[in-house]
Amino acid sequence: MALDIIAARPDPALLDLPWQLPLEEWPEERLAALPRGISRHVVRFVKLSGKVIAVKEIKADLAIREYHLLRNLNRLGMPCVQPFAVVQGRVNAKGKPLDACLITRHLQFSLPYRALYSQTLRPDTATRLIDALAVLLVRLHLAGFWWGDVSLSNTLFVRDAGAFAAYLVDAETGELRERLSNGQREHDLEIARINIAGELFDLEAGGLLHGEDPIETSERIVTRYHELWAELTDVEEFDTAERWRVEDRIRRLNDIGFDVDELAIVTDFNGTTISIQPKVVDAGHHSRRLLRLTGLDVEEGQARRLLNDLDSYRAATERQLDDEELVAHDWLSLIYEPITRSVPPAMRGKLEPAELFHEILEHRWYMAELAGHDIRIEDATVDYVAHVLPNKPEEKSILGVDTTELPVLGTV
Repeated sequence: MALDIIAARPDPALLDLPWQLPLEEWPEERLAALPRGISRHVVRFVKLSGKVIAVKEIKADLAIREYHLLRNLNRLGMPCVQPFAVVQGRVNAKGKPLDACLITRHLQFSLPYRALYSQTLRPDTATRLIDALAVLLVRLHLAGFWWGDVSLSNTLFVRDAGAFAAYLVDAETGELRERLSNGQREHDLEIARINIAGELFDLEAGGLLHGEDPIETSERIVTRYHELWAELTDVEEFDTAERWRVEDRIRRLNDIGFDVDELAIVTDFNGTTISIQPKVVDAGHHSRRLLRLTGLDVEEGQARRLLNDLDSYRAATERQLDDEELVAHDWLSLIYEPITRSVPPAMRGKLEPAELFHEILEHRWYMAELAGHDIRIEDATVDYVAHVLPNKPEEKSILGVDTTELPVLGTV
C-alpha cells in the first residue's frame, strides 16, 4: 500500500492506523468514545498520539477540496474545525481501492446538537442553538463563504456562559469567494431554515424536543440573521448635531462582540447630515480584551462574563485607579485560578474552566438570593462542586452517547 498523506504538520503515528480497512471496520481499541452526529459519510473519532482526531471517509477530490477550504477558513479566523490531514492511496487486503480520508482535530468540549438533546436541557435550547448558528453564518458570509448545507448537523456547539458558540464542522459543499451577493446569502438562509425544521421534527418525533414548535423555531434563523446582518452592515443617517451616534454605533457593535476596524463616515453636500457604515468588522471584542489582560483564550460570552467579574473585583478592592493589567493579573492569580484548580481532577473533564467559573458565579448568585446576603465565591465553589458538578455530563469526552443511535423520524 502506497499511502499519500497531505498534512501541514504530519504525525508519524498516522502511518500506524489501519488504513487498509474500511473506516466502519476499524477496531474498537483505535476509537475514542465521543458523540457523533448524523453524516452522509462514515465518520469515526480516533485516538492518535494522546489526542483525538475525527476521520471522515470521502472521495479523494472532495477530501482535498474540503481540507484546503478549512485551512483557508482557519487563516481567516473563522470558527471551524481545524484540518489535520488527507490520506489517499488506500487499498484493502485484496488490493481494492478504498476512499480517501479527511482528518480534522477534535474540538474539545464540543457537542453535536443531538448529543445536547440527550441531556436534560433548558426549554429554550433550540433557540439558543439557532442564535449561535445565526452568528456563525453571519461571520462566514462576511468573510465571503457560502456554506451550501447550513444545518445543526453540520455544526458543533460549545457552551459559552449559558449560551452556545457554534463551529462549522462540514465544509464539503462550501465555496469561498471575495464577496457574496444578497441572493447567495438568502439561498444559504433558506437552506438553513428547511434543514433546521427537518432536524427539529426528528427531535420531536423522538420525544427529545422541549415544547418548541419546529417551524416557528426554524424561522428564527432568518430573523436573527437579518437583525445581526443589519447591525453590522447597514448605513445609518443622522443630523450633524447627533455626532454622538457614531460612538453609539461602535458601542452597540462592541456589545454584541464585534470590533469596528474601519468605519465609512460621509456628510451630505450641505454638511447637515452624516452617514456612517461599518466597512470592516471583526468578531471577538471581549475575548481579545481578556486575552490581552490575562492570557485566557475563551469564547466571547465567557470572556464578557469574566471581564464583568474582573470589573467587580476591581471595584470591591477599590483599585479603579490602578493599572488595568496589574489588577487583571491579581484577579487571575487570586480568584480565577484558585477557583478553577479547586475542582477535583476526576471532575475537570465535565466543563472547560471558563464555563465552570461562569457556572460558579451563577451558583453564587442563586445562593445569595436564597440567603439574603452576599456569599463568598470560595463557599459557592465548595457547594457547587459538592451538589451540582457531580450531576454534569463529561463533556470533554462524553462516553456512551452515539447520536446515530438516537431515534429519528421514521424509526421511533
